[in-house]
Amino acid sequence: MDPARVPTHVAIIMDGNGRWALSRGLPRLAGHRAGVENLRRIITACVEFGVKHFTIYAFSTENWGRPREEVDGLMFILNEVLDRELEELNRQGVQLRHIGRLEGLLPSIQKKVRQAIERTRANDRLILNVAFNYGGRDEIVHAIRQMLADGLQPDAVDADLVSRYLFTAGQPDPDLIIRTAGELRVSNFLLWQGAYAEYYAADVYWPDFDKEQFRLALEHFGRRERRFGLVSAQLKPKAVPDAASGN
Repeated sequence: MDPARVPTHVAIIMDGNGRWALSRGLPRLAGHRAGVENLRRIITACVEFGVKHFTIYAFSTENWGRPREEVDGLMFILNEVLDRELEELNRQGVQLRHIGRLEGLLPSIQKKVRQAIERTRANDRLILNVAFNYGGRDEIVHAIRQMLADGLQPDAVDADLVSRYLFTAGQPDPDLIIRTAGELRVSNFLLWQGAYAEYYAADVYWPDFDKEQFRLALEHFGRRERRFGLVSAQLKPKAVPDAASGN
């Protein structure tokens, strides 16, 4: 894999935990636990492959509508992960960030999230954005409200300004967005930031999306031509004049 073709920012919709568990006769929560175990492996792979920004879709604003038992279990897992994984992530040089709204989480969990962010603030080997209680539409609405609250005039608003009001402010947009479980939906994830991302659908459930599956996704990305609305001819480098001939 050519290091120059590795995406700077990879985002993943970690889909299929529940179906992975049900296919094995296990409760859905067992699938979420398996998904957390797999996340540890993929974070390590990000560091190894040279990915600098990694965003995971952990819990959407719509997920509150799931059965109460599953929601409570996910909150318990988040609390457990913050206790168990923080020091290892810090040792690996991972900087944790939260995108979305902390409102709705228990005050004790909110406190742990803020402490984890502060604990890893100086790390720069990998920036890990955890999208928890996140929705792309909600993010854009939040940005508009903040702009109005700041008294911005309509003529001052452009794409760069909007980006500065998003939860991912200061970070590059994702180059590659991966979704597991073979689904072909964006599910309200990074709607603004993903405008020119490359998408990759992996036909395995998230707990089975291992390092080699990740490598395949990165290699697939490396073979794509990103045009950003242009045509191929416009992207080809111009010929360099020959110094000897003067042409």
